Amino acid sequence: MDKKLYWGAIFAALAGIAISIYMTIFKLTDNAAMCLGNGGCSVVNASKYSEIYGIPLGIIGLIGYAAIALVLWFEQKHPLLHKYGNMLAMGMSVTGVLYSAYLTYLEIYVIKALCPFCVASAIAISVAFIFTFTRFIRNEN
Repeated sequence: MDKKLYWGAIFAALAGIAISIYMTIFKLTDNAAMCLGNGGCSVVNASKYSEIYGIPLGIIGLIGYAAIALVLWFEQKHPLLHKYGNMLAMGMSVTGVLYSAYLTYLEIYVIKALCPFCVASAIAISVAFIFTFTRFIRNEN
């Protein structure tokens, strides 16, 4: 197993967790001082697309990133996850990439504002996907 790919995927998920926590705090407190750049965070965060059924996307992202990180972490400790863990993490990350692409589309063409933390989250999930997909192609589990 290529440890660089394994740890790269975990690091990307941990980065996503940190970004999701930050965005959840920003959404729940509506603290404009937390918004960096041109104020796009505030515009995006105030849009109807910033939550699903009243649940902030930051919390949904946090759950998704944590699930990816936990599956990868326990991949070394549980026989079933040892065999299928990376495939599961890859499936979760591709789902995240597709949803992130949709959200990026909404930011650019519908909301007409970009949130740097949303972009950072899109990068984190894309990196997690690249690492897990590369491991899958190399048949590393």
